[in-house]
Amino acid sequence: MIFDWDFAYSILPNLVDAVWVTIAATFWGFLLALGLGLVLALLRRSRFRLISWPVGFVIEFVRSTPLLVQIYFLYFVLPEFGLVMSPFLTGVIALGVHYAAYTSEVYRAGIDGVPKGQWEACVALDLSPYRTMRSVIVPQAIPPVVPALGNYLVAMFKDTPMLSAITVLELLQTAKIIGSQTFRYLEPLTMVGVIFLLLSLVASMMVRLVERRLAPAQSSPLLDYTK
Repeated sequence: MIFDWDFAYSILPNLVDAVWVTIAATFWGFLLALGLGLVLALLRRSRFRLISWPVGFVIEFVRSTPLLVQIYFLYFVLPEFGLVMSPFLTGVIALGVHYAAYTSEVYRAGIDGVPKGQWEACVALDLSPYRTMRSVIVPQAIPPVVPALGNYLVAMFKDTPMLSAITVLELLQTAKIIGSQTFRYLEPLTMVGVIFLLLSLVASMMVRLVERRLAPAQSSPLLDYTK
């Protein structure tokens, strides 16, 4: 089989349209993972076991079950209880919740890595727990874990083809449809691989840019807060 460039150019518009679906699912899913992951990390560190233990169980349960099973559960089981969502929304929530379990552990590692003296200084200054986290701890915890968060962004992007299982017309599903209609799989699947490679490289470069922008400053947020 020889790669047909004319055929590849003819299907390129369809694949470009599908790319935007893939990017949108990754973008919204990752925003959900970042926000929910931070909330889960803070709840898991709670002093109250009635909060920390159930949250810890949920995190481990989500991390220990396949993403595809979670997607099927949200799409096929929840409607039995009256909760019906579109395939795209279901996919975004599944991706976000799944990766929130992982980002929560990344956040927790970053928070635990903040020097003990920073916590003691916040107590000495009589800062509330909320102000301690918002103004002192979290600003120091996030920059060191940006590379790990970026890895999950790329991983989520590469997991979007799983959404084809619930009829989301993302990049791979579109390529499969083109292949089934034309009986040519070489061009669409090759182009999908190249597109995923290029977008993954772009995402990695963006993560490195954010990492440089959020590089830990020479002064501590605690010192800035007390000025």
